[in-house]
Amino acid sequence: MAIDTPTPLTTAAVDAAPARLTIRAKLVLLVLCAAQFMIALDFSILNVALPVLGRDLGMSQANLQWAVTAFALPSGGFLLLFGRVADLFGRRRMFLTGLAVFTAASVLATLAWDPTVFLVGRAVQGLGAAVIVPTGMSLLTTTFPEGPQRERALGISGTLMSLGFTVGMVLGGTLTDTFGWRSTMGLLGIAGALVLAAAPGLLTESRNALRARVDVPGAVTVTGGLLALIYALSTASQRGFGGADVIVALVAGVALLAAFVVVESRVAEPMVSLRMLRRPSVAWGNLAGITTFSMMSTVIFMLTLYLQEVRGLNAFQTGLVFGVQGLGAAVTGATAARVVGRFGVRRTLVGGLLLQAVVTAALVFVGGGSYGTWLALAAATIACVGHLWAIVSYGIVATSALPDHEQGLATGLVTSSQQLGMTIGIPLLGALAASRASLLDGVRLGFGVDAAIVAAAAVATAWGLRRR
Repeated sequence: MAIDTPTPLTTAAVDAAPARLTIRAKLVLLVLCAAQFMIALDFSILNVALPVLGRDLGMSQANLQWAVTAFALPSGGFLLLFGRVADLFGRRRMFLTGLAVFTAASVLATLAWDPTVFLVGRAVQGLGAAVIVPTGMSLLTTTFPEGPQRERALGISGTLMSLGFTVGMVLGGTLTDTFGWRSTMGLLGIAGALVLAAAPGLLTESRNALRARVDVPGAVTVTGGLLALIYALSTASQRGFGGADVIVALVAGVALLAAFVVVESRVAEPMVSLRMLRRPSVAWGNLAGITTFSMMSTVIFMLTLYLQEVRGLNAFQTGLVFGVQGLGAAVTGATAARVVGRFGVRRTLVGGLLLQAVVTAALVFVGGGSYGTWLALAAATIACVGHLWAIVSYGIVATSALPDHEQGLATGLVTSSQQLGMTIGIPLLGALAASRASLLDGVRLGFGVDAAIVAAAAVATAWGLRRR
């Protein structure tokens, strides 16, 4: 069995007092969390800028979806592959490579002179993100030992991941109105350069001591399946599920992922151990993760439609609403590890999902009057509390009781849950909301279905993680 090579920081962290981090450990955590925040920011910062971007580059309304899809495809499709490659060839090396690729691509997207160049930049950004996210998370879990230190680190990382999505929406509108759409990509380039400058002096190499073969058939089937699935869902959010390309992509995605399961059950050195997936903590933890990310990102999306299209708020006023939610997220994330320590990880996970579900259900009662804005503000903030509790605790559940040499795979699954969650929820419920004649009726229906899904996941997770 492969054993992870210990690093000076890992040893120091183990010897340190529980839950107390050294200055060096805090700096490492800052670098890793800054990278995760930057990637989460990229998921949403361009959304508000799309109309301006389209006019500037001459992109048609139908093609604007590719500004988002070009990033989402590689960032979600290659996560598991790059997480496994990092386990074998060095997590620090791959992390720095991903940062360099992401930064260069952000500069290219900033300077893009036509749609093709811009979309290439976005796609390469997505490749860089697919390297940064799993390697950053595996460096975090191999650096900080299981227990209070890791719980605190995962709490901060999960908070910033969720906060980045919200902050991106606020910054996107502000930067576009003030400096133009290129400033959104320029900000990501600057952030990437800063993290890339700080990381080499702080991070130490971490890899599996025994080399294994890369599972090529598994890599091809899982990457192809994820790419097809993400393409289908991203396209369906714009044009519905009736298109031939959407149907073909959905069928291909399901078939390839089914083939992946068959491949992994037969190869000697699988890319994803089915034995690991049979662990209740891994399986139910990641189900909770996909649910909380997909449904909360959908709440933010539908609230944006409601506040701007129904209530008539402008981008700045909408940003203020989400800014309050962001402050709530920051406070919740800072105390989430204490909640886990007080109530236990299982209760925190199930309780967080239930709180998110109940408060989301209250949004069914939003209307055209001013009270709807206040209800949206209160509900979004409180739902985010449950969401953050779920994020922190599911990350702990899904990576606990695993040896270091499997942490890259485990964190690859965790980050895949996050990325897929932020990708699949909006097109699924967005299409449902668009099916109603009235936008207000549509978002109400979307909120109701969203709440029901989260509640069902809470019950299923409580059952799956029950004490034996």
